Amino acid sequence: MDLQQMRYAVAVAETRNFTRAAERCYVTQSSLSHRIAGLERELGVRLFARSSRRVDLTAAGEAFVARAREALAAADRAVADAAATTGVVRGRLAVGVIVTTAAVDVPEVLQRYRARHPEVRVLLRSGRSDELAAAIRRGELDIAFLGLPQGERPTGVESVALDHDEHVLVVAAGHRLAGAERVTLRDVAGEAFVDFVAGTPARAQSDQAFAAAGLVREVAYEAGVVELITGLIGRGLGVALLPSAFVRPLAAADPGLALVPVADGPRRVEYLAWSRFPPSPATRAMLDVLGAGPRP
Repeated sequence: MDLQQMRYAVAVAETRNFTRAAERCYVTQSSLSHRIAGLERELGVRLFARSSRRVDLTAAGEAFVARAREALAAADRAVADAAATTGVVRGRLAVGVIVTTAAVDVPEVLQRYRARHPEVRVLLRSGRSDELAAAIRRGELDIAFLGLPQGERPTGVESVALDHDEHVLVVAAGHRLAGAERVTLRDVAGEAFVDFVAGTPARAQSDQAFAAAGLVREVAYEAGVVELITGLIGRGLGVALLPSAFVRPLAAADPGLALVPVADGPRRVEYLAWSRFPPSPATRAMLDVLGAGPRP
């Protein structure tokens, strides 16, 4: 068994598809399938249950892939640590980001990081705050930018607060409340809302605020993409509560949207999070770029 076989197995486990796994690993599907079959023969167990439509992990596969991830991370860390003794940062940095990040300019941060450490391979993944924090705990991400309701903190990871923000009401420019000096949740509880999917941290911020005020609202449209949310609002199909620092630039560029302060609206905190395990040289370098976290 070699590290390449482990990488192939992890790729299949994460993509649930041999073709996509082969593309990720830059090999032909036949080559990847042959190496996986050889690994299964060597181990004496089936790692994957294959069908014409999907690939699932067997119980043995679940156990193997979990340890394979650890072995691969350790191998990558050994190479990176050795390089770091010469002053060169190498390896991989996997970064997670929520779509409403506003505390930092992520592209600008990544540009500065690349300029300082061109030999680090940076991977970027977007998702929900809870998913990204879980990915850090599993070792799939090294660092992530999260947003949580005020009073909550990321669990099972190291974190530092980057910014505190409050939500504003986003309405169509022709809405009856456009131009209002300030509103309350009670003023808008009867509106049709556009919001993120139920159960997500982004949605929880507004749900908790209405629940704390003893109010019930109707969420007529759920979406996971901000552009769809603002598009629905611009068409007059609903209103939304969104973080002010994030939505202000969008509204400034879109005359069809108007922002209204909310006296008792949701508040959120943006966090930078990373693993509780000692950070890799690539992660320490990013923490240094951001001016946060432990130093080498």
